[in-house]
Amino acid sequence: MSAKSLAEKLLAGNRRALGRAITLVESTRTDAGLQKDQLLQTIMPRTGQSVRLGISGSPGVGKSTFIESVGSKLIEQGYKLAILAIDPSSPKTKGSILGDKTRMQDLAADQRCFIRPSPAGRSLGGVARRTRESILLCEAAGYNFIIVETVGVGQSEVAVAGMVDQFIYLQLPNSGDDLQGIKKGIIELADSILINKADSDHLNAAKRSKVDLELALNLLYKNNTVEKPKVQLVSAKEKTGIDTFLDEVFEKITALKDKGDFSHRRSQQAIEWFKSEVSELVLETVSAKKAFRENYLTLEKEVESMTLSPTTAAKQFIGTIGI
Repeated sequence: MSAKSLAEKLLAGNRRALGRAITLVESTRTDAGLQKDQLLQTIMPRTGQSVRLGISGSPGVGKSTFIESVGSKLIEQGYKLAILAIDPSSPKTKGSILGDKTRMQDLAADQRCFIRPSPAGRSLGGVARRTRESILLCEAAGYNFIIVETVGVGQSEVAVAGMVDQFIYLQLPNSGDDLQGIKKGIIELADSILINKADSDHLNAAKRSKVDLELALNLLYKNNTVEKPKVQLVSAKEKTGIDTFLDEVFEKITALKDKGDFSHRRSQQAIEWFKSEVSELVLETVSAKKAFRENYLTLEKEVESMTLSPTTAAKQFIGTIGI
């Protein structure tokens, strides 16, 4: 299918075309490059207006159950929901389980919701390399609320914060002492921190964790209380706290738009995307050149034999390519 034909079907809201478009942008085939560029350029005017939410948290925190509870509420409110679920990839086999659809059975069966599991591959930060493009494709297909569920490996999952309007961090009751909250990284970037599974036997533990985390955040944000994330108790299983959480999400989005920060944030995210693409393309272009590749392998052998330091070797390589 040509890029023009695919774009037409995508803009008409065709779910199968959306799946094919995401497969295209995720493709590593060299002959798919031009078609990708044409597709993205065509759909750009129809992107950027959705609400984008990033969800992260350690494995077992209940991200998928939480997303299904939130997603069901959003669909009831009339939203078209797209979920981009990033699953970890094996460094040995390169394979991924991609099992999120099985954990979101109600949403997976609803035609108003589109769920796309994608492998993280070698990308760091909890997202796949082409998650940004996938967000735009979902928006072009008419989905006005996008949720990105990260891999779920812990403190390093910060890349998604630069793609969304709000970054939500889920935490378990009794997941650490009060010092856990002042670890910079994922906690510092979170717009909201939700303690999930605050129900039945875990409720008292969740309340204690909330107090501990708030005390820690007071230390971290003692000079900037405006940006301090709010800590809330939720139960995805019992669907408690979900309505309050969504009300605050929309209040923050409205405030961003009223102050003009919504479009500014989109622009800044586009610039960061551009910088990231330049870095990737420079590396790919250099690696593809035979002369540069041979020089790289020569320097690599010297580093391996401990006759040249990695820093010196890197500077020598950069010098040979004229950068």
